[in-house]
Amino acid sequence: MIGFIVGLAVGLIVLLMYRRRYDARLKQLLTRLEDCQPLPDFGYEAQLASAIAHRQARSETLSEQLNDFRELLKNAPLGYLEVDEENRLLWFNQQAQNFLDIQLGNHSEPRLLLAVVRSYELDQLIEQTRTTQQRCEASWTFNSISTDPSNYLERPAYPLKGYGLPISHGHVGVFLENKQEAVLLATQRDRWISDVAHELKTPLTSIRLVAETIESRVSPELVVWVERLLSEIIRLSKLVDDVLNMSHLAQQPNQLEDGNPVDLADLVQTVWQSVEPLAQLKQLDLDYRGPQSMMVKVDKSLMHRVLFNLLSNAVKFSPPHQLIRVQLSLSTLKEKGDFVLLDVIDTGKGLDEKDLPYVFDRFYRADPARSREVDAASAATQTRTVEMAEFSSSGTGLGLAIVRQIVESHQGWVEAKNDPETKGGWLRVGLPGKRRVDAS
Repeated sequence: MIGFIVGLAVGLIVLLMYRRRYDARLKQLLTRLEDCQPLPDFGYEAQLASAIAHRQARSETLSEQLNDFRELLKNAPLGYLEVDEENRLLWFNQQAQNFLDIQLGNHSEPRLLLAVVRSYELDQLIEQTRTTQQRCEASWTFNSISTDPSNYLERPAYPLKGYGLPISHGHVGVFLENKQEAVLLATQRDRWISDVAHELKTPLTSIRLVAETIESRVSPELVVWVERLLSEIIRLSKLVDDVLNMSHLAQQPNQLEDGNPVDLADLVQTVWQSVEPLAQLKQLDLDYRGPQSMMVKVDKSLMHRVLFNLLSNAVKFSPPHQLIRVQLSLSTLKEKGDFVLLDVIDTGKGLDEKDLPYVFDRFYRADPARSREVDAASAATQTRTVEMAEFSSSGTGLGLAIVRQIVESHQGWVEAKNDPETKGGWLRVGLPGKRRVDAS
């Protein structure tokens, strides 16, 4: 009898220990389930069942939302594709398939993107996005190349713009935009502007000849009005020339891939002599900082135009009795590689932060406050003659746009910011380091 009681007691103790351990495991499981509120009136089994039901409902909701997003991406007017950490193509919508001419054939497993889409620029965009873990953009002209030699079909090239977005686990999503229509409209606009400029060039030349002829024949009190007329004619003629130059550069973008060695340091001094007459009116001097010689393969006449426009801009916006700094250096920039850097820094009011991305756009004009300062400085040095009208403060708005177009045709880039030291405008030109010629 005693043995029975002892055995029963031991059994009860073991049962209680097992029950306590079971309850502890249930409680631990419940704490791991998100959004689960304990139910004081029920046991752990009821709480677990409620938490599981809640999790299932939430999972179904998330699954529905995911399907909705997939459906939106599937029918979006933009192309979209996703690759994994090994650059295997996981998913793409119909627009991406149309843009990139994706043909998977009978392959059911994910394939490397480069095996499906022969686009080095797209691959670089994905790698840049994955490396920086930031939103990246790239524009390029896509040439569809069939991966099946037996089914080769040449298709016209068209411009694309891609937006890379980092996703979890090393995945990258890319939105694709077909820019063909925008490029076509821009081309038509440029052609129309070029045609108008051609039509204006001849009558403006005739009007200028007439004004120059009558300038010496009018009474002295009327000379000032003829000079003003000539100044405006010269300004309009310069605008026409700028438009025609931009049109010419746009029509021959690949002409500047190679060039002859040019000493940029010497070219800076040469161009400064061209703008020095106006600089002397404001008592401005050149502060050159850089090597005595730096040979770079560029088109000399076009690079002369780049420096002329940059220095003219600096002279225009600098107050009297100041220095205009020009820096020439070699640098390695993150994600851009080795570059020859040309910096032109003035001592004016500087550029508005909101305008910095648009400084090199066509017909960009300074903000009113900056323009008023220039007009005041011009009024203080009103000894200007008709011959100086080329440097007039009321520019065409195309000077820096021409700079960008020339630099980009040399595979370079431009940038605008404000100098922290002088508080003035800081315009930077970057030319690929491969264009530099080592001194022998």
